[in-house]
Amino acid sequence: MGIGFIIFTAVVPALVLLFYIWKKDKYNQEPPMQLIRAFLYGVCATWVSLGISMPLRSMGFFADAPATWLDEIRVALFGAGLPEETAKLLMLWLVVRRNKYFDERMDGVVYAAAVSLGFAALENVMYVTSNLDHFFYVSISRALLAIPGHFFFGVLMGYYYSLAHFEGGENKRLYQVLTLAAPVAAHTAFDAVLMVMEVAPALSYVLFAVFFLLVHLLYKRSSRHIADLLARDEWQKGREVFRV
Repeated sequence: MGIGFIIFTAVVPALVLLFYIWKKDKYNQEPPMQLIRAFLYGVCATWVSLGISMPLRSMGFFADAPATWLDEIRVALFGAGLPEETAKLLMLWLVVRRNKYFDERMDGVVYAAAVSLGFAALENVMYVTSNLDHFFYVSISRALLAIPGHFFFGVLMGYYYSLAHFEGGENKRLYQVLTLAAPVAAHTAFDAVLMVMEVAPALSYVLFAVFFLLVHLLYKRSSRHIADLLARDEWQKGREVFRV
């Protein structure tokens, strides 16, 4: 099996979700080149996240060889959730800050998801190519869980980013905080449940059920956020037509 095929299969799940969120934007869809740009910025976020997590590890916020469930949670937060979502948020800001196409609430989700999926694609390539002996298992499990997880985190980030940008008002500061806090919390919980299973095998069945409940909740929350932003954009379009 060629390495090109392996890389292709690692990237395809992210591209499928990217196409899905692009099609969900039913009013003014973003130009494909803008999506590609956001996706590539997400790829770059991988190295930015390392620039955040490595100093945190050096300062003792988490360890390379966690021995307890608390150690695993610290890895999930300081080694994954916080640095990765911070890097994605920085890339999202760079993508949309002078982007004339960022003119609807749904666009925040589209661009945030694109950034997050770019990150997920490279991460997936790294995992798959470093586990060639278990290529099939790693590819399937990450396509069904890890990549959708990054997609959900991106939807959370984009939702609050759009609310902060377009809605503002007295809740603007709260939306700004949730733009990072919500995906970090979801990402940390997502990884922590899986990591704790490694040091607490007696709880593995319970944690496995908790993990899939979390995935279901993330899916439901993401679906509601997408529907909410589409409804807000539709209402705004209706106001503009009425004014004309």
